[in-house]
Amino acid sequence: MQEVAVITGASRGIGRACAIELAKKNVKVIANYNKSKEKAEELKRELAEQGIEIDIFKCDVSKREEVKEMINFVLNKYGKIDILINNAGIAQEKLFTDLTDEDIDKMIDVNLKSVFYVTQETIKDMIHRQEGCIINISSVWGITGGSCEVHYSATKAGIIGMTKALAKEVGLSNIRVNAIAPGAIDTDMNKNLNQLEIEDLEKEIPLKRMGTPKDIANAVYMLIRNPYITGQVIKVDGGWID
Repeated sequence: MQEVAVITGASRGIGRACAIELAKKNVKVIANYNKSKEKAEELKRELAEQGIEIDIFKCDVSKREEVKEMINFVLNKYGKIDILINNAGIAQEKLFTDLTDEDIDKMIDVNLKSVFYVTQETIKDMIHRQEGCIINISSVWGITGGSCEVHYSATKAGIIGMTKALAKEVGLSNIRVNAIAPGAIDTDMNKNLNQLEIEDLEKEIPLKRMGTPKDIANAVYMLIRNPYITGQVIKVDGGWID
């Protein structure tokens, strides 16, 4: 029976690459988006032209009720969810002393609470069926911390803690929970870098290049297919962070 995967924040960047990778591997993909409707529809069209059908679903994953609607849609249509990739997230560079309550709340809601909401609503089915694979997209800043990105780093560190703890809790139900910590990846989150800054950054990376969303998607697929990896945080950063 065809596997079913829900991918949050799938209209662009890493989420989009994961959607393409899984769809081409004969996984039924439900690609979540919130504001990027045109990008989501473009992804759906692109795959349809290759004979691959996916679903796209608008949902603000920082809102519990909208998450419930999305997960219920998937379960009603396909009867199960085998794979969950929690990828949706935002970034912001700002001095710690300048952070407002709104900045902090939004970062926590979108980057961390959403992972709790989507996972809680999805994992009930996985526990019932005694199988499942959850992959959370964190960041190397969740491991080392990033200057001027304290609230972002805190949410990504929170995802790592959640991943390790949940893996221990649901292992008996044959559910695997892992995280990927991307390094410098060529996505919209790094579009603020100019060419000189990119070149300086690449000098620090042993593989001498920024990563691509496909690099992350490849790691995601590896974790999906290995049945004996759980509770791990896999850095995909070209050797950048010790």
